[in-house]
Amino acid sequence: MKVLVTGAAGFIGYHLTQRLLTENYTVVGLDNINDYYSQDLKYGRLAELGVEREEIEKTDWVVQSASNEGFSFLKCDLSDREGVMSLFEDEDFDVVINLAAQAGVRYSIDNPHAYTSSNVEGFLNILEGCRHHELDHLIFASSSSVYGSNKEMPFKTSDQVDHPVSLYAATKKANELMAHTYSHLYGFPTTGLRFFTVYGPWGRPDMAYFKFANLMTDGNKIDVYNHGKMARDFTYIDDIVESIVRLIPKPPKSDDTVPYQLFNIGNGSPVNLLEFIEILEKNLGITAEKNMMPIQPGDVEKTWADVDDLFEYIDYRPQVGIEEGIEKFVEWYKGYYD
Repeated sequence: MKVLVTGAAGFIGYHLTQRLLTENYTVVGLDNINDYYSQDLKYGRLAELGVEREEIEKTDWVVQSASNEGFSFLKCDLSDREGVMSLFEDEDFDVVINLAAQAGVRYSIDNPHAYTSSNVEGFLNILEGCRHHELDHLIFASSSSVYGSNKEMPFKTSDQVDHPVSLYAATKKANELMAHTYSHLYGFPTTGLRFFTVYGPWGRPDMAYFKFANLMTDGNKIDVYNHGKMARDFTYIDDIVESIVRLIPKPPKSDDTVPYQLFNIGNGSPVNLLEFIEILEKNLGITAEKNMMPIQPGDVEKTWADVDDLFEYIDYRPQVGIEEGIEKFVEWYKGYYD
């Protein structure tokens, strides 16, 4: 099968692409490699997949991996309608996994247009590509952020999510509505995934655990929001990837009224922020100086995923606990940054 993975230079996209290649899928990766966070890290991930920065910058079209025969890569922005449509015309995709998006809750406060361009207009281009080229399954990334300030725990996909507290969350809710509409109108199967705080090696430097590691190793204080009264359903990257791989051959049934489904994809057990910091301190061998801060606009106090329906659908529950996951992250972090 041939799979398009958008956001292939990103955290989840990179790990998923690696796994798909070991499963003998043919993968075409797409990413705009923007400067929201370190481009060196993004190019480093691609280098692990056999595509070097020099090769990407030499051409404006697809680059073949030097070490993975089944992988090729295109530097392209999702909002580039002509580029996306040309890729769909050139490649006969069986499955599309859309992970590309402008990420980050706090960044959306100051840079709102980046979110509508990538997350709304860009996703529309993906939907149009799928509409005009028959495929087996579209899987797309939503976010736990759509739950906003919901108080009832754990979060269920049946909960009302009409009150987002950030523009990022609003664009992810828009993605769910857009995908449902296209599945209804054109009949191709779509699966949306509400990710819950994904972490691990090769992660995103804008995420709290990565920021904390950078600040602590530099001898700086860490900002702890809401005075530490925060909890997140931290989900290790390997559990995310395993779940996606199991979903690929299980699209919504074509005899459904609308071939559309939505799942939480999380660990199912929230961890208190201060406990999380203690585990990070232990693995880094550093005691953090904490700067206690009020909660930031757009943040929520707690996330907790109900993943029972996903478990029943793919027969898999997350396997990696927070202690093991942070240990693996720190091992990679120390090696990568020497």
